[in-house]
Amino acid sequence: MMFYRSYQSYCHRLQHDMYFLISTSRLNEQVVDKIVLQLNRVYPQILTNEEAEKFRNPKASLHTRLSDLLKHLQKKGDRHCQEFYRALQINAEQLFNDLPSRKILKTPDPTEIDTDKEQYMLNDRGPVFFLACFSVAAGLALFWYCCNSETQVIGRARRILGFSPIIIGGHVRNICMLYLEDMSRN
Repeated sequence: MMFYRSYQSYCHRLQHDMYFLISTSRLNEQVVDKIVLQLNRVYPQILTNEEAEKFRNPKASLHTRLSDLLKHLQKKGDRHCQEFYRALQINAEQLFNDLPSRKILKTPDPTEIDTDKEQYMLNDRGPVFFLACFSVAAGLALFWYCCNSETQVIGRARRILGFSPIIIGGHVRNICMLYLEDMSRN
C-alpha cells in the first residue's frame, strides 16, 4: 500500500485533487493566471501561446477554465501534471500543502516503524534518572581512582568521603572509609 502511495503518477494525483482545486473557489483568478503564465513562459514550456490565451480568457468562468486546464494537462501526460504541481507550489504554497494527494503521501504506513516514537521510548526516563546514573558513574570513577595503587590521593579521598553522608548513606560511607584505611596501611 505504501509503495503505491509513494510512487503515484502526477496524472493520478491531479485527477484525485481536481475536485478539491475546482470546488469552493480555492484558486482565485490571479493565482490561476500566474500558474497559466508560468506554464506558458517558464522552461520547459508546457502550454503554447494559444492554449495559454484560452485558459486566461476572462469571458469564460474561472471554474470552466480551471477544469479545462486540468483535463488538458492530464491528457498531455505526467510531465505536464508535474509542472502544474510545481507552479501551484510556487504560487499557492498553502493550497499545495492542503491537497488531498499530499495528505495521502504524508500519511505513514501503519506497518512501518516510527523512528521518532522509538527514539522517545528509549529516552522517556527523564532528567532525574540521568542525574542518578551520572552520579553513580562519577562515584565509581572516583572510588576507582582513589583505590588505584599508583595514585597518592588517599588523604584527599578520606576528606571527600568525610562529607559523604550528605551524598550517600552512613553505612556505605563507613565501608568506604574502612577500605581507604586498609589501603593506606598497605
